Amino acid sequence: MDHSLAIKRILAGILLLMSFATIYFTKDILLPVVIGLLLAATLSPLVRGAERYNLSPPISALLLIMTICVAIAVAVLFLGGSVAAWVDQAPQLGDELREKLSSVTASVEAVQNASEQMESITDSAGPVTQKVVVDQPGLLTTAVSNLAAFTTSMIVGIILALFLLASGDMFFIKLVQSFPNLSDKKRAVKIVYDIQRRISHYLLSITLINAGLGVSIAGVLFLIGLPYWWLWGFVAFSFNFLPFLGAIIGSMLVGAYSIVTFDELGYALLAPAAYLTLTSIEGQLVTPFLLGRRLDINTVSVFLTVIFWGWLWGIPGALMAVPFLVCLKVICDHVDSMKTLGNFLSSGAPPVVEDPAPVA
Repeated sequence: MDHSLAIKRILAGILLLMSFATIYFTKDILLPVVIGLLLAATLSPLVRGAERYNLSPPISALLLIMTICVAIAVAVLFLGGSVAAWVDQAPQLGDELREKLSSVTASVEAVQNASEQMESITDSAGPVTQKVVVDQPGLLTTAVSNLAAFTTSMIVGIILALFLLASGDMFFIKLVQSFPNLSDKKRAVKIVYDIQRRISHYLLSITLINAGLGVSIAGVLFLIGLPYWWLWGFVAFSFNFLPFLGAIIGSMLVGAYSIVTFDELGYALLAPAAYLTLTSIEGQLVTPFLLGRRLDINTVSVFLTVIFWGWLWGIPGALMAVPFLVCLKVICDHVDSMKTLGNFLSSGAPPVVEDPAPVA
């Protein structure tokens, strides 16, 4: 047995675990950096294209970043009042929802009461123990805290993206110069350009697809008669950046609000059914048709990546899971030692190699 090979594998495993631990504990530092890099990769083809019209990178970068900031500000001003009203009405809406679903939750409460009675009988038969209950922060408090932290990371990431875009190809040239031989330089050029091209195409395309989905859902909910239909369209647009989970969470929120709004339960279920139907059409037909060949990543890999980065970094990690996977797939396609991993990530089946016919 080759002990040196076993030692190398053990050290590689330890290094991998230490890397994950470092990424987990340095989230607050790495998150704005990752946001800035992804934003710069998305907008770099536009900055490079603007140079053909004699527009320098600092000016084009400033214009693009200002456009993004203005769009975010307009969305906040337009939707901020409705969101604030929802937050104020959240306790009242929760009480109304529990009241309307009282017949459904009655059986669940009966099971819980029976379980509590059995637990009390068991506790009375044994020694008396003192239970310590730790107060946890409320859901609204946690959501506001996470939103504030993510907003700070977004601001830092946007500023970093501005500096990266304004520098033009400076860091790209430094990266190429760091490799010793010509073949490695060419490979680095191909990897960087391919990552920029695929990330830019993915993020810009998925933004347009989500915008179309938001408009479609807003129109259907308007026809159903659900209040704040424009806000639900924005919710669909935002939540659909989160693969798999965004559609489920959005349909649950629409369903809860629809049940509170409408008197008949059957009619109230039309809104979440329409929401889930449109997101399913988008996820199963529209996005694979428009991005399937360019993305070239299978659904299982996307799902596992979303779960992993969601566990590691929460919602921001789940949102960035697919761009991370796209970058990894590009690297695997250009590095021979990672071809096997790239084959597992690919959406297409590998070609079947037939056994050669025996020579007579």
